[in-house]
Amino acid sequence: MTEQKPIRVLIAKPGLDGHDRGAKVVALALRDAGMEVIYTGLHRTVDEIVDAAIQEDVDVVGLSILSGAHLPISEKMLAKLKEAGCDTPVIVGGNIPQRDHDQLRALGIAGVFATSSDLKEIAQGVREIVERQPHGR
Repeated sequence: MTEQKPIRVLIAKPGLDGHDRGAKVVALALRDAGMEVIYTGLHRTVDEIVDAAIQEDVDVVGLSILSGAHLPISEKMLAKLKEAGCDTPVIVGGNIPQRDHDQLRALGIAGVFATSSDLKEIAQGVREIVERQPHGR
């Protein structure tokens, strides 16, 4: 029996938002759920996040956005990943109004987790997203 490698998740704080406590809590919860987590730190550009996702060969990119700029940042992130030939799924968490969840999914965001999301729900959501990937695990 071969041992399966852990899911690798990149947690990123794009833009000027300076609040990262939630991102750190989610990162720790995913780590405690058996995943490898890379946290980029605050104030990252989309290009820096895409570069890190490719360099770290992650299974999922998680964006933590509290600034209200989740739609334009998500759109730019997905476009840059596609431009780089990277099909890594992207999830978004933070202050995401319910009215924007469907629009984010229509853009191609694989999962949306508002600040009220349960940490176990986020971990399970990440597992399900990775399992659905065509390259599998």
